[in-house]
Amino acid sequence: MNQPASTATVADEAAQYLTVNLGNEEYGVDILAVREIRGWTPVTRIPQAPSYVLGVLNLRGAIVPVLDLRLRFGLAREEYTATTVCVIVMVAGRQFGVVVDAVSDVVEVVASGIRPVPDMGTTVDTEYLKGLTSAGERMVLLLDVDRLLQPQDAQMLEAALASADTKAVA
Repeated sequence: MNQPASTATVADEAAQYLTVNLGNEEYGVDILAVREIRGWTPVTRIPQAPSYVLGVLNLRGAIVPVLDLRLRFGLAREEYTATTVCVIVMVAGRQFGVVVDAVSDVVEVVASGIRPVPDMGTTVDTEYLKGLTSAGERMVLLLDVDRLLQPQDAQMLEAALASADTKAVA
């Protein structure tokens, strides 16, 4: 029995991922979530934010929370260098920035080329990963950006931003 053509095409669909570096590891962020890549600039700190939330930046009038991906994944903090960038991503209609060591390139990943995340101790909690793929000789961990900002953190940030807006107006 022949499979419908639509099923075969879905399995072979490719998606593009922006690859970023944290130390010696390479991660992929769905290119459709990426809005902008900015050089590192200092941010305004938010009191009582989780340690991985560096603060907020003003992006053309929008207040955008910024996370350090190293700290989010429990890695050691590194000094920011000329290659450190902030990748602005859109998740559920909300922009936020993730600070990474460097941006590498854009890779095309076929759905059938994505492997499940092995159930073993890695430097990244697997809840943030969609899967693994290879790009040439490199392994790329594909990030699930929807899970980088936990719901309770998003609520805390919204409250802090609302408080900051109220104080700025007063």
